[in-house]
Amino acid sequence: MSDATRPTDDHVPGDDEFDPIEVFPEADEMDLRPGADNCYKCSTCDTNCPVAEVDDEFPGPKFQGPEQWRLKRQSDHDVDDSIMKCSNCMRCDHACPSEVPLSQMHNSARGEYVDERMSKRSLEYWRNRLLSNYRLMAHLGSKVPRLTNFVMGLTLTSVFNEKVLGITSEREFPEFATETFREWWRARGGSDASRERAQAAREERGESGAEKRVAYFHGCYSNYNTPEVGKALVRVYEHFGYEVVVPEQRCSGTPMFANGMLDDARRAADTNVSELAAAIEDGADVIASCTSCSMSLRQEYPELFDIDGVDDVSSNTWEGLEYLRVHEDLEGELEGTRADVPNLAYHVPCHARNQGLDGQAIEVLTTIDGVEAQDVGESCSGISGTYGWKEEHYETSMQIGEEMFEHMERADGDTGLTECPTCAMQMEHGTGYEIKHPLEVLEAALVPNSPGTERAATDGGIDETVGPNREGQDEPFGAN
Repeated sequence: MSDATRPTDDHVPGDDEFDPIEVFPEADEMDLRPGADNCYKCSTCDTNCPVAEVDDEFPGPKFQGPEQWRLKRQSDHDVDDSIMKCSNCMRCDHACPSEVPLSQMHNSARGEYVDERMSKRSLEYWRNRLLSNYRLMAHLGSKVPRLTNFVMGLTLTSVFNEKVLGITSEREFPEFATETFREWWRARGGSDASRERAQAAREERGESGAEKRVAYFHGCYSNYNTPEVGKALVRVYEHFGYEVVVPEQRCSGTPMFANGMLDDARRAADTNVSELAAAIEDGADVIASCTSCSMSLRQEYPELFDIDGVDDVSSNTWEGLEYLRVHEDLEGELEGTRADVPNLAYHVPCHARNQGLDGQAIEVLTTIDGVEAQDVGESCSGISGTYGWKEEHYETSMQIGEEMFEHMERADGDTGLTECPTCAMQMEHGTGYEIKHPLEVLEAALVPNSPGTERAATDGGIDETVGPNREGQDEPFGAN
């Protein structure tokens, strides 16, 4: 096992860090008074807010959080409509020296604003609900992916989306994969096949003892748009001897929190917590490849929902790279491996920073020969999930992302790297770079021939018996 421990941040305490603020037994609402009382108005959250930096009319997270909560408690004060300008990047949580639960306050205020002040007949409500329920759209669109991609690429569709729904026409809609991750998973043999591969890998590695098992929370984007990320996670974990199980799951809820759709988020959380808690009971830890998904399961679920098993899910959820650093000698395994991916421009997602994971990808991946990765700085990408897709927020989103674009263009090379799918959208949109996930680089180093053997497996059965890409094999990144 590695000497690494689960990364933590000074403002993100240990195992009990995401305990929900106590709820008054007789009240229907969360009691956020302890958090509000901790705020001594230093305004550090405001100076770290990327929206406040470029939008003079946005009052900032201090007002949206403790100040607005105090006003509400003292008088019949409605939630201010500026709460909908908050992008939910959660950088204020990371910045606050007093651990005020700012994002919990913002999520609660957004939910109340949508429930009480936003017309359910308005286009804004239905646009926001459509965007925040991306999984439903993706599920339908992926049934006929080529037709959906064609229709969504039409200029007429873009004009309709912007003029009628308020979805910006400046961005190209992400294409659906012709085979989802779950379709690939089932065709490959599912958990039974993964168990066999894991057992074979453990025998090859000379490992004895208990079986190792993880439950993969792939999220919507890795399932419908970038299944190569999910495939990379499965292959890397099986290389280390882990059986991968893929429970039934719905959206993590991240876009729903950001749009105040807490009832939708609660329904998704009910399914996810039930399925993941059962997997944990069966001996698995929960792994996510998207840092916003892991953030949601770890922090936002227990902050917002009282669901049986939610604390178990929170304390047993890990980001994909983080888990291997803590439970395996990942850096040692990568010594002497090679992947020809020089000059990567790496962006740390805000939600990774909130989990204390900044710096992790650079430290791990640069131990691979042929990999050079440069951190492009602390700035927010600006897209924040659905925020940058709204016509009224597009320009703000691009202004926030400008610093990241400039730093990427100053870096050598033309390939970006990040763990967040919507940050990847923004990086590609602002620079035209191809964007990779760190797990894809790990796969290139540890399981270099896997895509080719996977096609062979389709023709002639399961055979992924490949070893690490040791120095001298010289397999190109992304080789088929």
